[in-house]
Amino acid sequence: MADQWVFKSETYDNCNCSVSCGCQFNEPTTHGNCQFAYVGAVVAGHFNGTPLAGLNWSLLCIFPGEIEEGNGKRQIIIDERANEAQRIALETIISGKACRPLSNHFSVFGSLCTEFFETHFLPINLEVNLQLRTANVDIPSVVKSVGRPIINKFNGEPFHIALARPAGSFEFTYGEIGQGTTSVSGDMEMAFEDSWALFCVHHYNQDGLIR
Repeated sequence: MADQWVFKSETYDNCNCSVSCGCQFNEPTTHGNCQFAYVGAVVAGHFNGTPLAGLNWSLLCIFPGEIEEGNGKRQIIIDERANEAQRIALETIISGKACRPLSNHFSVFGSLCTEFFETHFLPINLEVNLQLRTANVDIPSVVKSVGRPIINKFNGEPFHIALARPAGSFEFTYGEIGQGTTSVSGDMEMAFEDSWALFCVHHYNQDGLIR
C-alpha cells in the first residue's frame, strides 16, 4: 500500500535573489544561480499514522545555475526532538520520495539535485510569524537567519506584499513576501543579505499540494 500522509508547515524561505525573485514568474534568477534555506514548523500532519506536529525542519539547496538546469546540492536538517519513526517520516517527505513525482516542491528540487549531503538531526530554533512576515532561525553551527517585512522607504511603514496562486503551483496557494538575511556553515556554505523571503503554508499529501 502506498504511503498515506499529510504535511502542513508554517514555513520561512530565504534565497539569494532580489525581493522580486524571478523563479516565481518563470523568469531568470537575479544572479544566475540559486541558493536557499527553507525552515518550517509542522503544525499538523502524520505519516502512515506517525504524528509529525510540533517538529521543525530545514531544507538547504544550492544550484550553480538556473534551478531547471539541475546539478544542485541538497541537505536536509530534522528536529533532534523527533523519534526514529518521525525522523524517517520527515526525511522521506522532505526528500520528495513519498509523493506523486513533481507534485510538490520537495520532489521538484530533489529531482534536480545530483549531490546529497548527510541529513543532520539538530536543534532547530525557529520563531516565525506569517502575518507579520518575521522569522528568527538558529540551527547551532549551521544556519542563522532573520526575516522581516519590506519597509517602505518613503513612510517607514511595512509593505504588505503577497502572492496568490489559485492554480498552477506545486508549492503554495498564498505567500507573504519579505526580506531575509541568512548565513549557512558546513557542507552547504552560503550567505545572502536583504534578499527574497517567503512566508507561507506548505500543505501537502501523497498526491501533492492540498488546496
